[in-house]
Amino acid sequence: MANKDALRELQTRLADRLRVAQTQERGKSWLAVESGGHGFLFPLQESGEIFPFGPTVPVPYTSRWFMGVANLRGRLHGVVDLAGFLGLRHTETGRDQSWFVAFNATLNINAAVLVDRLAGLRSTEQLTLQPDDGQVRPPFVGGHYRDESNRLWRELNLAALANEAAFLRIAG
Repeated sequence: MANKDALRELQTRLADRLRVAQTQERGKSWLAVESGGHGFLFPLQESGEIFPFGPTVPVPYTSRWFMGVANLRGRLHGVVDLAGFLGLRHTETGRDQSWFVAFNATLNINAAVLVDRLAGLRSTEQLTLQPDDGQVRPPFVGGHYRDESNRLWRELNLAALANEAAFLRIAG
C-alpha cells in the first residue's frame, strides 16, 4: 500500500512539474560566434551542423561575400562569408579558426555561413538584453545582449536571413 501511495505521489509531482514547465516561457539558447570582430548569436533551433573550414568551389560572377559551393557531408551548400555579407570585412583573413555553420534543414536552404571563431553556447541566464538604440536594423537582426564581461552580442535570426532578398541575391 505504501508503494502505491509513493508512486501516486511521484506521478502527481511529475504531472505538476510538467504543467508548470509547459506554461513557463523557455529561455532562449544560442550558438555564439565571432565574425569580422563582432559577436553574433545564432538561435540553436535555426542552426545546423558545424563544419571545420574547408575548400569551396568558386562560382563565377557572384558577389565578393559568396565564397562558393562546399560539399558538407555529401550535400552541396552555398557558403557565405558572414562578415563580408554584413560589410564588416573587405579582405580575406586567416582561416585557421574558421568554421562553416550550416542552416538548420527545417529552413529549407542549403546554405552555410563562414564565421571566424566559435565562442560556445549562450542562454538568457548568461546575457542581459540591451535597450533598443532606435537604429534601423535589417529584419534578420534581433536584440543586442551583453555578457558578464560586457561583450556585446547581436542576435541573428537565421530563418529571416534565409529569406532576405540581399542574402539570396548572390549574383555580383
